[in-house]
Amino acid sequence: MPRFDYGGQAVIEGVMMRGPRTWSVAVRRPDNNIDVEKWPVTSVTERWRFLKWPFVRGTVALVESTVLGIQALSFSAAAAVGEDERPLNRWELAGTIVFAFGLAVALFVFLPAALAHLARSLVAGSLGQNLIEGVVRVAVFLAYVAGVGLLPDIRRVFAYHGAEHKVINAYEAGASMDVAAVRPYPVLHPRCGTSFLLIVLVISIVVFSFLAVEPLWWRLTSRLLLLPVVAGLGYEFIKFTARYAAHPACRVLMAPGLWLQRLTTREPDDGQIEVAIRALDAVLAKEGEVNVR
Repeated sequence: MPRFDYGGQAVIEGVMMRGPRTWSVAVRRPDNNIDVEKWPVTSVTERWRFLKWPFVRGTVALVESTVLGIQALSFSAAAAVGEDERPLNRWELAGTIVFAFGLAVALFVFLPAALAHLARSLVAGSLGQNLIEGVVRVAVFLAYVAGVGLLPDIRRVFAYHGAEHKVINAYEAGASMDVAAVRPYPVLHPRCGTSFLLIVLVISIVVFSFLAVEPLWWRLTSRLLLLPVVAGLGYEFIKFTARYAAHPACRVLMAPGLWLQRLTTREPDDGQIEVAIRALDAVLAKEGEVNVR
């Protein structure tokens, strides 16, 4: 088995893969060639070791994954149209991250809380209102995922998402890294970020149910303050269930996340699988891992 839980994400016409010390992006260019670039992984956990502690590392991993994801998307967007790739500078990256975080908070934190606040005359008690808020939050998330999946360009990204999962599944099974060997593997994976987000939403229902709902400013502020706690719990849940994936109880717990991945993955074609393989190969070569051929 691999010594590290390799993973990645889909980008525009490509795949990003991450190892313990290296991350790479492979993109299919308009001339049908595959452009592959790799960079060293830098993490604040190397400087402050306490950030690797359980229930703390989840928030750090989420933030660092977001930063890498935006950098990968920036590279892939340029490569996919054949432009010279210029990485985002520090201010552009910071602005993009702030915008993305603000949009996510507005859609999945503030909007459900505000709607539940408006329904306070219909449902008495904080428990009932918090339950409504949680149900609305999950519904907004599912509607968002289903809605963006209708866009043709996003469907292609979802196919690359499926290719990424196939390659990781094949690698973890010890299969050869070629298209024919990778193709039979599933497009679903227990450590997927989609599953993580769903788990975070479900955990938030439990955590937020103990909080007061009045006044409105406290309802909104408390949700924002507890996001690191919820993210930390979700990360540990994903790590635990993935480690004991063969256990029947864990398979039941993982099932909703795997079902949701059917909305965010598509069966890739051979060319998309090839791109995902190239991305992982670049990381494995730099990490010194032995790849099965």
